[in-house]
Amino acid sequence: MGSPDFSSLMSSKDIIELEKRLGYIFRNKKLLQEALTHRSFSHENPDKADKYNERLEFLGDSVLGFVIVEYLFSSKSKFSESIMAKTKSYLVKESVLYEIAVSICLGRYLRLGKGEDSTGGRKKSSLLADAVEAVIGAVYLDSGYKKTREIILRLFKEKIDMILTSGEFHDFKTELQEKTQLNYGTIPEYKMIKQEGKEHKRIFTIEVYIAAKIFGTGCGKSKKEAETLAAKEALNKLQQ
Repeated sequence: MGSPDFSSLMSSKDIIELEKRLGYIFRNKKLLQEALTHRSFSHENPDKADKYNERLEFLGDSVLGFVIVEYLFSSKSKFSESIMAKTKSYLVKESVLYEIAVSICLGRYLRLGKGEDSTGGRKKSSLLADAVEAVIGAVYLDSGYKKTREIILRLFKEKIDMILTSGEFHDFKTELQEKTQLNYGTIPEYKMIKQEGKEHKRIFTIEVYIAAKIFGTGCGKSKKEAETLAAKEALNKLQQ
């Protein structure tokens, strides 16, 4: 499927398609268009886009952070300030926002300048992460806090719950890679050894190897969670 034509306004089909992926129908469609407009498109096409998404991105970043903290603060678990801070910091980082963007195929709807588009802009993590925050900002202006909170939690709740269970806000994979490069002159290798359960309830089992030797095993509801837990186990072994 090719990228939509954004020579003027988004087509009704593209709007409906993206709104369905997002789980939200915009009253003001121009806010959605602005959220998807990169600076490069606006500079190349000032007659078609006098606004781009950086202001909405700034707003969306603040709204996203507040929603996550409020959700954690209201939890029955009564998380400490430290846990809330680490969880928020993890969830608003570029790599997580990129995964959210990919989950709703946001890249194919971006309005990019020709140069940015030709160099793979639709797959750039920074552009996609910024666009997610801009869309959140657009929803907030379109419908207010309550609806925005609902959409953010629908998009992020699985990740919030997963990292609180797995401790993923501590970047075990990066720490393990740094240690293995320093001590072994190599990087960890992750191998999936088992996949069980139905499509929406799968459990993945992954082993991590360092210099061809197994150092850890992890099981999780996603490959990433399983890799994180495997890395955590490997770090414990290295420390011992």
